[in-house]
Amino acid sequence: MSAEVDRVELRDGMLVEWDVELAMDDGVSLRADVFRPPGGGPSPAILSYGLYGKGLAFQDGYPDQWTILADRYPDAVEGSSNLYANWEVVDPERWVPEGYACIRVDSRGAGRSPGYLDPWSPREAEDAYACIEWVAAQPWCTGRVGMSGISYYAMNQWRVAALRPPHLAAICAWEGAADFYRDACYHGGILCVNRRNWFERQVKPVQHGRGERGPRSRVTGELVCGPETLTAEELAQNRTDVYPTIRAHPLDDGWHRALSADLGQVGVPFLSAGAWGGQAMHLRGNTEAFVRAASADRWLELHGGEHWASFYTARGVELQRRFFGRFLRDERAGWPDEPRVRLRLQRVDGTFEDRAESEWPLRRTRWGRLHLASTGDLRPAPSPTAATLSFDALGEGVELLAPPVGERTELTGPASAKLFVSSSTADADLFLVIRVYDPDGREIAFQGSNDPRSALGKGWLRASHRRLDEALSTEFRPYHRHDRVEPLSPGEIYELDVEIWPLSVILPQGFRVALRIQGRDFERDDSARLANFAVALRGSGPYLHDDPDDRPPDVFGGVTTIHLGPDHPSSLLLPVIPSIDPAVP
Repeated sequence: MSAEVDRVELRDGMLVEWDVELAMDDGVSLRADVFRPPGGGPSPAILSYGLYGKGLAFQDGYPDQWTILADRYPDAVEGSSNLYANWEVVDPERWVPEGYACIRVDSRGAGRSPGYLDPWSPREAEDAYACIEWVAAQPWCTGRVGMSGISYYAMNQWRVAALRPPHLAAICAWEGAADFYRDACYHGGILCVNRRNWFERQVKPVQHGRGERGPRSRVTGELVCGPETLTAEELAQNRTDVYPTIRAHPLDDGWHRALSADLGQVGVPFLSAGAWGGQAMHLRGNTEAFVRAASADRWLELHGGEHWASFYTARGVELQRRFFGRFLRDERAGWPDEPRVRLRLQRVDGTFEDRAESEWPLRRTRWGRLHLASTGDLRPAPSPTAATLSFDALGEGVELLAPPVGERTELTGPASAKLFVSSSTADADLFLVIRVYDPDGREIAFQGSNDPRSALGKGWLRASHRRLDEALSTEFRPYHRHDRVEPLSPGEIYELDVEIWPLSVILPQGFRVALRIQGRDFERDDSARLANFAVALRGSGPYLHDDPDDRPPDVFGGVTTIHLGPDHPSSLLLPVIPSIDPAVP
């Protein structure tokens, strides 16, 4: 692999090499920007590989998110000119003065890198492997390379880490899905339309070849999407069509596996940081990676707030610096006593309580089972007689309330539901929502990763995908195979186990939780907007499941019935955490 430097300059205390060409083994040359200390000895490197355009300023590409970051988290933008701020990757002005080199690579077919645009493809993981090894071989690098970044940049970290590049020393996967089928495309087997909207709004605008039709870098004045201006037809021929391809693979087949991380092969030290509000995208990947990866050196951090903010805050940067200091520079003083799990527990007033733990899920969890009652309650014991709850299979369903908690109660961890269900048709989609109410009956909304008024937790299941993987399933985290469709016989009762993604809340006395079971996405009457999203944010963010071809009314309409009683003990399982003395923040 060879490289050619296009331009080098010294600016803002950094030696910057713009548009370094990294030639891949098939002849395609990717482009990278390298920010490193000017002079002195070699430095450890932090690399990101992704498709959002290394030359596109955060402020220009994601103005709404930048405004929220600057207004709500002033420490995230202080101490830097923010001229080099880029969506979802580290700010070099915060890292180069600390003695790190920062490398941003435009992935194949995106930004200034030519080639065929094929997100999350095996080719991308191979390219990232090659980039890591090229960086490690440079005279300005110590040979130790870490990877960092949010979302897309985190997802690629899991995948390339499984290939085990010799010089990949550590990864910091901040809010990164790991399972392409379960985390991103088919929640419980139900098609999520977000990949379609994401590709149209966030990927196509930075495809290589947009040239003069694309943005310019506010730093260099260069075209973010490369010098060529291709026709619409040429651009279409040079990219995959993501959403139709996803729709063509409704089961967890080899195609999805090729785009997912083999967590059992991830042996590199890692920091996995997830957000409680990451329901329907990244949170599950962060916790599953921590539980299932092969690495002995692994840490989990779970926080609240917006998807993009915590990575840039002083708290987030300090955690990342200590982690990379340990594994890229052997700075043992700042990390040996770091707890394996660091939690920011959500309070109902929007604040957080910090606590250190040693495992996930928490070993001392008291799994609390609440049974559904036909009166609309959640009770400690099953109903003594048979009963049912029925609802429009494509409608807003039913909601059941638990008793008010008698004392301060913490719920932290994965959850699940066991439901005995019949349908008037050959299938049924179940959308489960965990909500919180105050003593006066007002709902408490939580900041989601993208949606400002999210519910506490969510889970999904298509009834025809009910088969479990017995080897991977637990009572609190059912794992579905999604490898076949088993239609329902109308009127027959089926036992369904529904995975509810991890959640966290500290409930004051008198507060209560509720379980809503419905046949469509949870949505509120009010909404918010972010410019990069095609849909209004009404409680489920952009992660909607309303593709009519995936949910035809003749199959998913009709009536869904939940069966209750001693023979059909439908129930909700919640992770109740006994009180302990607060640990170090």
